[in-house]
Amino acid sequence: MAHRHDIEVPERVGDPREVDYSGSAPADFGPLARDRIPIRAIREGDLAAVTAIDRDSTGRDRSHYFEAKFAEALYESDVRVSLVAELDGRAVGFIMARVDLGDFGRTEPAAELDTIGVLPDYRAHGVGRALLSQLMANLASLRVERILTEVDWDDHGLLAFLARCGFRPSSCLAFDRPISRAAGGT
Repeated sequence: MAHRHDIEVPERVGDPREVDYSGSAPADFGPLARDRIPIRAIREGDLAAVTAIDRDSTGRDRSHYFEAKFAEALYESDVRVSLVAELDGRAVGFIMARVDLGDFGRTEPAAELDTIGVLPDYRAHGVGRALLSQLMANLASLRVERILTEVDWDDHGLLAFLARCGFRPSSCLAFDRPISRAAGGT
């Protein structure tokens, strides 16, 4: 069961919009999975491995999606935070996220988690938690305050994983509607 940990922020004199990073950080998944599984920044040469991991996980070929995501992560993103996990001499998982620079070169307070994937044979080894744990540590060092993502409501495995890692539904709801009547519109 995931527990929510709040940091008490003492009353401060000064700008109330500033975040106080002097307090202790919340617990990070117990023993650090990222200390047991090698995690590194994603590289251009990881495209084939990431596409294969996603294909093994989803049963779909989304190579065009990953080509675009790699171009964004490696060449267009303000801050690189996408990661790869390696075990047994090969990439076994990945997490792709982004955080942009805001005014005056400061990072935005929220990052976006685009996609995460772990080879099915490695899911019980803590790879997903290690990737998420390292991502959170990297984002915290950039003073990012929260991470946002969207999940297909029918992806019960991913929903359960994210819930175990402390994610909760946000106060914003996304809605969609088919455009054509043939597609179910009214």
